[in-house]
Amino acid sequence: MSAADTGAPAGVVVECEVSTGVPSIAAPAPGIQALVLVRVFSEPIGMLSLTLPEGGLRADQLAKAIVAELEPELRARIVQSGLPWTGELATGGLQPPRTPHFLASRERILSDGPEITVVVCTRDRSEQLARLLESLRTQEYERLRILVVDNAPSDDRTQRLVAGLASELPIEYVVEPRPGLSWARNRGIDVSRSEIIAWADDDEICDRWWAAEVARAFVEVPDADAVTGIVAPGELETQCQAWFEQYSGVRRGRGFTRQVFSPATARRQSPLYPLPPYGAGANMAFRRDAIERIGRFDTALGTGTSTLAGEDTAALSALLLAGGTIVYQPSAIVHHRHRRDYAALERVMLGYGRGLSAYYASMVMRHPGCLPELVRLSRQALRDQVSRSGGRLGDLDGFPSELLRINRKGLLQGAFMYPGARLRARRLAAGIPGS
Repeated sequence: MSAADTGAPAGVVVECEVSTGVPSIAAPAPGIQALVLVRVFSEPIGMLSLTLPEGGLRADQLAKAIVAELEPELRARIVQSGLPWTGELATGGLQPPRTPHFLASRERILSDGPEITVVVCTRDRSEQLARLLESLRTQEYERLRILVVDNAPSDDRTQRLVAGLASELPIEYVVEPRPGLSWARNRGIDVSRSEIIAWADDDEICDRWWAAEVARAFVEVPDADAVTGIVAPGELETQCQAWFEQYSGVRRGRGFTRQVFSPATARRQSPLYPLPPYGAGANMAFRRDAIERIGRFDTALGTGTSTLAGEDTAALSALLLAGGTIVYQPSAIVHHRHRRDYAALERVMLGYGRGLSAYYASMVMRHPGCLPELVRLSRQALRDQVSRSGGRLGDLDGFPSELLRINRKGLLQGAFMYPGARLRARRLAAGIPGS
């Protein structure tokens, strides 16, 4: 009997901080998948995917699974903190004789890190927004300001929500009347005053150390123009959420090791393909001068336009093409609430397809010098999009073929829709009625 048959969730998401003890994991039904985020002294070192047996997983069984998959990372952190490595992980926690390096370096960030404005672009989703703002309230980083950009709202619920928090949080509210995520992102740049501008989506929750870890990347990599982090699932209650995580989740290649992308890495990782190993818009931050240097976000891309997506990838790619540096900082984590139902997942898959090919059209039109590189990469890109024998679709056993067809449909549409979306964006910028 499947989880769907029993009414059980499709999977569970568990956090395991080994320094305070390894938990047991209950199984709502046999065969349930568990995604386990493993931390050592608050530093995330990996994500395990485990099939839970009937009766769940005991703490000692989970400890063995962690050692089996993450032994080098685990050993390095434990030895670094002054404890001996025995080859086994105690389930009762760790008592290090000295402050672990990761925590010591974070203390310096908390003392001297830069001011950050987190821009939250939202439209008519006040309940979800309230959960995000609560997670920003509990951030362990004092130099954080919040700017809510209400994008073409249909009512005043968001304004009232923010007004009710103004006495408790360093929060501001502004309306962007032109519909579209890129317009809202760019409005955030207009209004914010800090050197570092971060973006968080209204359907996610930020880990309490998120802002501190974004700041860490900018401080420890002084050349960083942008920082991205991990987008982990907030829940796996439905099969559709599990499918989305399978297609585009945290375990698909980005890993838990900091990576720096720059012109020096272009030969092993093109700024144009495969995408996006350097991060996504659900968890990103830019230096103000860097986002201004590339012309901000393309208002013909993203949610609220006919192209549906792609504005974040276009900005990150344009930054790399312009000689910028992006730091992927896996300790900066947000938890995303994936779409719960099939119709919503269909829209997401269509949007991913449209956004991807529209993104490439955008790159050709705005950065024509990248065309030879795109031609060179096109054969690999086509193979990855149609073959399940490897590459992008290699690990999608059980993933609905219909969703892949919808994604390919979007791929065929996006590039042709981009010119029209670009024209509409120009008309909106000019204030032409009916745009």
